[in-house]
Amino acid sequence: MLDTASLVNLLAQPKKIVITTHHKPDGDAMGSSLGLYNYLIQLGHHAKVITPTDYPHFLSWMPGNEEVIIYTDHTEQSNTLIADADIIFCLDFNALNRINEMGEKVGESAALKVMIDHHLEPADFDDYRYWNINACATAQLVYTFITDVLHHKELVNADVATCLYTGIMTDSASFRLPNTTSAVHRIAADLIDAGAVNWRIHELVYNNASENRVRFLGHCLVNRLQVYNEYNTAVIAVTHDDLEKYDVITGDTEGIVNYALAISNVRLAVFIVERKDKVKLSLRSKGDFPANDICKKYFSGGGHRNAAGGVSTDSLEEVVNQFKLILPKYKNLLIQ
Repeated sequence: MLDTASLVNLLAQPKKIVITTHHKPDGDAMGSSLGLYNYLIQLGHHAKVITPTDYPHFLSWMPGNEEVIIYTDHTEQSNTLIADADIIFCLDFNALNRINEMGEKVGESAALKVMIDHHLEPADFDDYRYWNINACATAQLVYTFITDVLHHKELVNADVATCLYTGIMTDSASFRLPNTTSAVHRIAADLIDAGAVNWRIHELVYNNASENRVRFLGHCLVNRLQVYNEYNTAVIAVTHDDLEKYDVITGDTEGIVNYALAISNVRLAVFIVERKDKVKLSLRSKGDFPANDICKKYFSGGGHRNAAGGVSTDSLEEVVNQFKLILPKYKNLLIQ
């Protein structure tokens, strides 16, 4: 593994740098990537953010977004940048399969790989790792990487601060999750002092939905929500026909699971959605219930204790039935 002093020395001179993150990037993925991008360009580095796929439109306002390259839209250009890079920063993911077909190209590149992440069980593909599972967001780690490792707090300008605040805000569920410590709030305050307009960021992320998205949300809550009170669990299962009927686009399903979790007695909520070739699950839990354990054991996934995801190639009906059959195994944890 590369030591910190060597990395600092490498970054002292302009380098060709690629920054990438997981497929279907969320607020933390884009916030941490663009936050790091806006920091590196101040030092004269030739940096590019490449995302494996598209991402929600409500994240497209962040500073530097106009420079983002979507791999699936610009594959040849992306492959050239990856092959020619001196350093590849891998943010908010810990295994190359999380970046789809990009993973093979990143693995083949002679570039040094720097992982900055907060997910469990990282794979060994990196040369330098800045990793902490207790961090509420990768954006939090990018901030401390810039300020505490590279000692460049003065370069956390308004653009950097805006992006990193977005990442922390979204991955902490607006500062509501248990890992939102006093240190996180101090970082948020520093970012506001540096130019992040917190109320405006909230508006752009959370109050920027299309009419279709709001109507789809209503459909999910009225017609697709099932509550299993004996297990303190709620399930929203959405068909592919639902997605087509409401013209659902990337980002429109994000956060819907939290409405099920908002029910007072519910400790575990799952949003199950039927895509063209697979069924995806998004789990959220309260307290110490291990949502990630269900995803890891039964749905080829994982994540954090209170926020995890999985996938299945079975039908939507089969996945819902599988999930219901799993619940009795966790009853003692769900009803305590």
